[in-house]
Amino acid sequence: MPRTSPAVALDALLAGNTRFVSGVPLHPNQDAARRTELAPGQDPFAVILGCSDSRLAAEIIFDQGLGDLFVVRTAGHVLGTEVLGSVEYATSVLGARLIVVLGHDSCGAVAAARAAVEDGFSAGGFVRDVVERVTPSILAARAAGLTADGDIIDEHIRHTVDLILERSRLLSEQVASGEVAVVGLGYALSVGNARVVTARGDVRTDTAAAGTGPAAA
Repeated sequence: MPRTSPAVALDALLAGNTRFVSGVPLHPNQDAARRTELAPGQDPFAVILGCSDSRLAAEIIFDQGLGDLFVVRTAGHVLGTEVLGSVEYATSVLGARLIVVLGHDSCGAVAAARAAVEDGFSAGGFVRDVVERVTPSILAARAAGLTADGDIIDEHIRHTVDLILERSRLLSEQVASGEVAVVGLGYALSVGNARVVTARGDVRTDTAAAGTGPAAA
């Protein structure tokens, strides 16, 4: 995709997701010609910070191909300096116009953090670090009176979006200037659809507002 706006980038993702859900994916940019074209360099239109869950492969669920998405994945889409550095690289060096935080239902990291808060469950090893990074979202959800799993997942997505902009001056300035936008999407594992949970920056298109996309990009 040629360099584009955050809104058009989001439209492309949601349109691809609609194709995936409908069972008519195009599988674009996945041939030998595309592979050769990209050998000198990459030009992704979006960066995806997603959960590492094996069921959440971004290029598949958004029906994209080689060079379209710059993907960073951690359990529970938790943030560390290396993650923020990777996202900053995608926008400032590679020119990605859209940052997506991709969460999903039945997230094990969120479930573990909720168990730690509610039942005193204690994870071992470095898993504990993941749980501790998700815990502020659980506490925020409790403070807001949220108890349903879906609502807590959405709160964690919103918290990650906010945290990106709080911790990265570069990214917050890019959003303020309109150069980049950050969107939180919630993915339903059984259905396969992604919906908009929250957005920072200008992503105002008919597709984005509806949380769905046309049959083809």
